[in-house]
Formats: sequence, C-alpha cells, structure tokens
Amino acid sequence: MTVIIDQMLTWRDVARAGAGEALALSPAAWARVEQASRIVERIVETGVRAYGVNTGVGALADTVVDRASQSLLSRSIVLSHACGVGPLLAAREVRAIIAAQIANFAHGHSGVRREIVAHLAALLEHDCIPDVPSKGSAGYLTHNAHTALVLIGEGSATLAGLRMSGREALAAIGLQPLVLGAKEGLSLVNGTACATGLTALALSRAERLLDWADAIAALTLEAAGCQIAAFDEAVLALRPSPGIEKVGAALRARLAGSGLVAAALGRRTQDALSLRSVPHAHGAARDVFDNSARITDQELASVTDNPAVSGTPEQPVVSSEAHAVAPALGQAADSLAIAVAQIGAISERRMDRLVNPLVSGLPPFLASDAGSHSGFMIAQYSAAALSNENRRLAAPAALDGGLTSGLQEDFLAHPTAAAGKLLTVIDNAEYILAIELMAAAQAHDFLAATAARAVGTDLVHQAVREHVSHYGDERPLNGDIEVVRSLIRETAPPPVR
Repeated sequence: MTVIIDQMLTWRDVARAGAGEALALSPAAWARVEQASRIVERIVETGVRAYGVNTGVGALADTVVDRASQSLLSRSIVLSHACGVGPLLAAREVRAIIAAQIANFAHGHSGVRREIVAHLAALLEHDCIPDVPSKGSAGYLTHNAHTALVLIGEGSATLAGLRMSGREALAAIGLQPLVLGAKEGLSLVNGTACATGLTALALSRAERLLDWADAIAALTLEAAGCQIAAFDEAVLALRPSPGIEKVGAALRARLAGSGLVAAALGRRTQDALSLRSVPHAHGAARDVFDNSARITDQELASVTDNPAVSGTPEQPVVSSEAHAVAPALGQAADSLAIAVAQIGAISERRMDRLVNPLVSGLPPFLASDAGSHSGFMIAQYSAAALSNENRRLAAPAALDGGLTSGLQEDFLAHPTAAAGKLLTVIDNAEYILAIELMAAAQAHDFLAATAARAVGTDLVHQAVREHVSHYGDERPLNGDIEVVRSLIRETAPPPVR
C-alpha cells in the first residue's frame, strides 16, 4: 500500500512508511510544494535578505552570500553538517525520518523544488536506505544531512542488501544526483523530521508493548492467585482515568472464568502492589501514550523549517522563526520513556514473585529440578539489570542543555536524543516482558493440574508454547528470550474471543 499525503500525516502513517509502505503526495500537496519553490525563486531574483537563502547559517546568519554562490552554500551545508558518528540507524528508522521530512515539505512553506521531494519519495519506494549514523546530533541536523548526502550523490546507502555509494544507489533506482538550489541545503538538514520519525516508530512499538503488558500481567496474576475484586469496574472507577479503565477491562476480559482465580478467592486480604496496581501503572502509561501521540501528530501538522516562506511569488514573505525547536516533542518522548520504564519495572517485580520461593508457592525459581537446575533464577537477574538501565535512561533528555553555533543557538530542546533513548527503553522493556511471559507460562505448566486457566489467558499461554517449550535447563535460555521478544515486538497479543 501507499501512504498518501494530502493535508497532513499522522504518526501511524509515518510508522507505516517506516515499516515499508511507499509514500506519495496528492495533487494539492504537490501544488503547495511548487508554489513555495516559486516563492524562493522570486526571493533569489529580488535579492531580499533571507536566512539560509542568501545568507550563511547559524552564527553566520548576517553574512550575505551572492547569487552565484547560493547553490554552493546549499551543497556546503549538507557536506559540513554530515558529521554523525557511531552505529547506523535501522532501515525502519531512516524510512520514518524520510517520511516525516517529506510531510514537512508538503506543507508548502519550505521552498524546495519538486525534484527534492520526488527523490526522497523514490528512496522509500525502492527501499534505498541512506547510511545515517545514530549519534552526534544535538538537535536534528546531522541525521538529516546524511540522508541529503545520497540525494547529491555523496555518502552511502543500502539497496537490496548491498551497501554502495550514494551515486551508485541513485543510479540503481534510475535517478541522477541533484544539484541543490538556494535554500535547499538548509531545508534538507532543517526541521524536526528526525525526532518526529523516530517518535512515531516508538509510538507504534509502545502501543503493541502496552497491549502485551496487559496480557502478560493477566497470565501472571492468574498464576499468582490474584484477588480479582481489586479490578472490579466500580472499584477502579473511584480513580478516574481512561487508561485505568481500559486496563481494568482488559484484565477482567482475560481472566473471565478462571478456575485458578476462583480457587484463590480470599486466600489473601490484598495482593502485593506489583499485582494489585497493574491497572494503575499500566493505565498511567496509556494516558501518557495518548498525550505523546497527540503531540507527535501536532508536530506532523506543523511547519518545522526555518525560515518559512509564504505569500505569493509576486509578494514573497520569508519568516525567520524557531519552529525547528521542539520542546513539546522532546518532553513527550521523555514522558513516554518514563512510562515504559515503569512498565518494565513492575513487570520485573511481578516476575520475581513467580520465581521467588518465599512468596510464589511454586517450585523454586520455576526449576523442574530445584538444586541441580537453576530455572529462571538468572533470568530474573537479567530483567532486573534491564529495569535498572531503563531507570537511568528515563532521565530527561529535554533538559540536557548545550550551547552551539557561537551562542546563536543557545537553547536546545533535544527531541532527537529523547526519541533515541525512548527506543532503547522500549528495547529493554520488550526483553523484560518477554522474560515475565516465559516465567508466567512456566508457572502455569506447574499449575496445570490445580485448576483451569481462563480462556483469555490460555490463548496467551498457547502463543508462548507455539514458539518455545517448557524450560528444563537443557538449553541456553537467551535463545528463548530472543524468540519471545520477537513475538512481542512483531505481533499483537492473541485477542480474547
């Protein structure tokens, strides 16, 4: 399928493009792009001073660049800004960034030519992935510049599994390197496409993770003999929250008809908080998710190029502003990182209650032969380590600060850094939930003769056992963790019928 840009994209559209769908512009969007390009042409003709069109950039904003040098300025901006370092971003991440950048140009306030947008769309269509280093950007410039390198035949890219030069990659998909015009170099490195694309992908992954977290928690709650009354609709309604309401309903649906829960009725006055507060922790994460999604869509609806062009070719208007700064987006990614880190933290605590012989009532560490076998003892260590790493990563990037460009850029909001660490937090949380899911399935194996599982949790148990078998210390456990993590990352939990 192809994602069509008409007025604006949503974060779901960007995530779809990241996952492999092509992207195209409607006639109305193309008209906006072409109108803005004509406005820049007129600015060049008249010589009206405009940042990044006929001046230098950053601290060189007051340095005038003559008309003959404006194309060279655009090329020089791309080359000098392409200074990222470290491991490359994944193909899905680069695709999402490109999609968000095209969406920004489609607003019709950047002034790049149609050819720029068409080349970017062709990269998505042919799955030609520029090599974009993941580190070295205080805001957005370096990531975008590495994509722009390929458009001018520089840099490198991966196509059909083969790494090649930017010029070779363009030739392979039937394109020639572009010669950039006035402002195009600045527009290609500018804006919040990097942070927006990465955050859209993070939202897509977090949404699936939250659904799995509810399903996995239900399997654990059942194995632990939870006191189901804590999740009654009327009880949870005493604390109004859309997230709590949604999680409570999900838990009740999963656990409906559980013989294990019925057998545990009245066993304890109340459960430990890692069990009893699942609707509260998971619900809070869902509320944060909804707000982060709203802000990301708000970002996609925004013009984030500086300067912005408007008016008409006859009466051009160029506006220097700060729309490329995105405090709200950085704060949204930071908030979601905290929420997902807490999902991982409560998952690790639930998992510990299954393996800990002091509280579980199950074989120690879920080992099939405690003593000669360690079972899930060290898997809990891994979950704890990942949870601790997430706690460190949850520190806000939006407050990192920094002074760049000779004090001209003396405030930085760091949305790209926030989005990058959010993705790492999600990575870790997926592993933690995978370990809990494996432990919960193992616990249910031992409880099989005690009472019947609920239909909803039995579906989750079956999903695990279709991928990994009961663990008896006969194989390295990390292989199972990777398999179950892939299940959580790539598929939705089985729905309750």
